[in-house]
Amino acid sequence: MTLASFLADPWLIVAAILVAVVGVGRVTRLVTYDDYPPTIAIRSWWNRVTKGNGWAKLAFCLWCFSPWAMLFCLTWFFAGLFWVQWMLVTWWLFWGWMALSYATAILVRRDEPEE
Repeated sequence: MTLASFLADPWLIVAAILVAVVGVGRVTRLVTYDDYPPTIAIRSWWNRVTKGNGWAKLAFCLWCFSPWAMLFCLTWFFAGLFWVQWMLVTWWLFWGWMALSYATAILVRRDEPEE
């Protein structure tokens, strides 16, 4: 895929934006909030490395982390679009997986009966 072919398809642009936003949302929640053991370990490690200073917030604050996650996501996308084709395939696979898993979790949560 080239930049010209990507820009020529508005549905592809919309799909890429949706996948990026929802996928980054999932990664942000995973890193900053979820009780998933690997991310707990990463947050703990980051807090030790930064010695609890202002940079420590990056792993605990969704407002602090999400811009950097989106920068990484977009850099990966455009690197695949301009340079290495397989990077674009892996971008769709990873961020699509994150976006679909987040949408699925939200849907399942909404489907649970009231307590």
